[in-house]
Amino acid sequence: MNRRLSRLALAGAAAAAVTLFPLTTTPAPVAEAAPVVAPAADPADGTAEGAIEWFKGKQGNTSYEGLCEKAVENAWGTTGVWPSAIAHWEGAVSAGKAHKGDTNPPKGAFVYWNISQYGHVGIADGNGGFYSSGIDGAIGHQDSLSYFGNYLGWSDPQVPA
Repeated sequence: MNRRLSRLALAGAAAAAVTLFPLTTTPAPVAEAAPVVAPAADPADGTAEGAIEWFKGKQGNTSYEGLCEKAVENAWGTTGVWPSAIAHWEGAVSAGKAHKGDTNPPKGAFVYWNISQYGHVGIADGNGGFYSSGIDGAIGHQDSLSYFGNYLGWSDPQVPA
């Protein structure tokens, strides 16, 4: 009889354990994944977005007056590639990367004007405007490519080479 009581006690303990600690579990609720947000571009990171960010961060800066080519090259993360904006334009024409007279440049494209022997260059914002030095005496933004006269066109948005 003791054996039978022991077996009953053991069976009772096992049943209690299963009741307290069930063998099946209810899955935990699954959290929704956070939306993927593209990281902001770093200024001068070699991308069109980075070039725009570089100019946005320098708005009002007067240290690039007369140095438009240096400004656009710095915005793309390089310097010293072209001696002037007009040389950059002529290089783009020679390389087949110039879009003469086209007033719809994509974001980050170089936009050129023939306003002096050195020319002028800025970076297109992709919405018909541009960033450049020489905007009211400093780095700034204009909504129209006609801000300067003698617009030449644009060249491909890429690290100057």
